[in-house]
Amino acid sequence: MMPDKNGYFGKYGGVFVPETLMPALEELKKEFFLAIKDKSFKSELKRHLTEFAGRPTELYYAEKLTKYLKGPKIYLKREDMTHTGSHKINNCIGQALMAVRMGKKRIIAETGAGQHGVATATVAAKFGLKCDVFMGEEDCKRQALNVYRMKLLGTNVISVSSGTKTLKDALNEAMRDWVSNVDNTYYMLGTVAGPHPYPLMVRHFQKVIGEEARRQILLKEGRLPNYIIACVGGGSNAIGIFYPFFKDNCVRFIGVEAGGVNMISTMHSASITAGTPGVLHGSYTYLLQDSDGQVLKTHSVAAGLDYPAVGPEHSYYKDIGRAEYIPVMDIDALKAYDLLSKIEGIIPALESSHAIAYVIKNSRKFKKSDLLLVNLSGRGDKDVGRLL
Repeated sequence: MMPDKNGYFGKYGGVFVPETLMPALEELKKEFFLAIKDKSFKSELKRHLTEFAGRPTELYYAEKLTKYLKGPKIYLKREDMTHTGSHKINNCIGQALMAVRMGKKRIIAETGAGQHGVATATVAAKFGLKCDVFMGEEDCKRQALNVYRMKLLGTNVISVSSGTKTLKDALNEAMRDWVSNVDNTYYMLGTVAGPHPYPLMVRHFQKVIGEEARRQILLKEGRLPNYIIACVGGGSNAIGIFYPFFKDNCVRFIGVEAGGVNMISTMHSASITAGTPGVLHGSYTYLLQDSDGQVLKTHSVAAGLDYPAVGPEHSYYKDIGRAEYIPVMDIDALKAYDLLSKIEGIIPALESSHAIAYVIKNSRKFKKSDLLLVNLSGRGDKDVGRLL
């Protein structure tokens, strides 16, 4: 599924930005389409993903979890095993190569859980680029380890104290910075949201997850999975694993959103389940808004899911029925975090724990013969401190 020339997946996507950013987006779009056809660019990207990021990641049979649930066979795509500890490095390497190709000397980024920030800081150090990362004040507190890691890597972490002091506000400030410094600055957006070509470009750099998983599951089981399950905030890890299976209608997609404390109040971040279409951060998509179009406050125990919108391709998948999106509550994600750690020896990120929690809660709904592929998008050492 390719968006149209204006960046729309169905009716979702597009470019809703100040005029001052249009030349930068046009330049980025032009260079991106040239780069992905350039053999030397593709070769360099593959080399860095292999030698630096540690790809391919393992497709791991969670034997003990499978036996514990007495249900379907569960495989975990181990993105937690990449350098920096999450899927974010895939996109950051690709975009760092784009920045170098375009002659940009400075990169900026937004981050929630800090995993995108750490990956951005890592590639900035590797490629010798000046780096500033915007992070909500609240997220700086709950992800202090990742703040330290970014600073250790030489990145300037800018704490954002406006609004809810979380990911939405960090993204707002990053876009304001980009408007003011567009000539020398590359904006390394961390998810499949934002104006075209970002949703398409980030998907392109993240689809390596699903491409690997497809080859691996066929090798291990001789067939495709019945279900692919991934957590969804902005949605890059989910699109990364979903997209290579898009045409396989026998494979069902389950996107797991942050149900937060409950779905009755606004103490959640389930933008597809509870949202309506509107414009946020440069694209038309599902978001949490009131009747006047004002963005609502959000909540999730997982900072990386604490965002009031979703990438436009997910909105399209929802409308055409290609994917089902289900909220999981904080309390269930925390139980999954604890269970997977104890019985598999794998500490998942709180974001990924939402996907694990969906499997645990719904294990009896699956057939025992089903194959489940869960994207373990990141490792959970970043979350240990705040759960002590």
